[in-house]
Amino acid sequence: MTARLVDLSHTVENDMVTYPGLPPPRISDHLTRETSRSHYPPGTEFHIGRIDMVANTGTYLDTPFHRYSDGDDLADLPLEAVANLPGVCVAAAPEGPIEPETLPDTGLTGRAVLLATGWDRHWRTTVYGRGHHPFLAEAAVEKLVAAGVALVGIDSVNIDNTNGGERPAHTRLLAEGVPVVEHLTGLEGLVDAAFRFFAVPVKVRGLGSFPVRAFAVVE
Repeated sequence: MTARLVDLSHTVENDMVTYPGLPPPRISDHLTRETSRSHYPPGTEFHIGRIDMVANTGTYLDTPFHRYSDGDDLADLPLEAVANLPGVCVAAAPEGPIEPETLPDTGLTGRAVLLATGWDRHWRTTVYGRGHHPFLAEAAVEKLVAAGVALVGIDSVNIDNTNGGERPAHTRLLAEGVPVVEHLTGLEGLVDAAFRFFAVPVKVRGLGSFPVRAFAVVE
């Protein structure tokens, strides 16, 4: 049986808002095709683009450095932590806290645990960033840590409750070296499926977050 690739990433577009309050990306030309023609023989042209953005744009991954000054940054992140991970996708509540009872009691160790809440249907609307989005309850975070998960992802605006300044899910997971992927999409197709998960960022020193092309290989 042929494996199937499933794209789990939002498209990054000019002037799009990912997280309310953060500036949108600006995509422009550094070198246009027209200008490049003066540098090359007739019939040869190139385009060099430019993007100015904050690291938390689109579907992105957080490393421990995002939360902790002495944590691993993107350059320290081993490929084994974000590529070819066995995955489990859990259908979760469409709003409010995701409690530990939502998570399976077994089969989480060493896996990328993805939370399919359906919140991605609000992407690029005023609803997306509101405080009633789905997030992990602290007890659920403890269950994931105790199970020894490899990575946690969600299709919501944040894995934490954003109504206050506390970020217990980020704090606990990143302290344990568990990367977090936020703003995923299309997870409903992975519930109850066997798959491998990939969310590989650019290898940048001194950054703790970066967009990824997250995808699954459904077996």
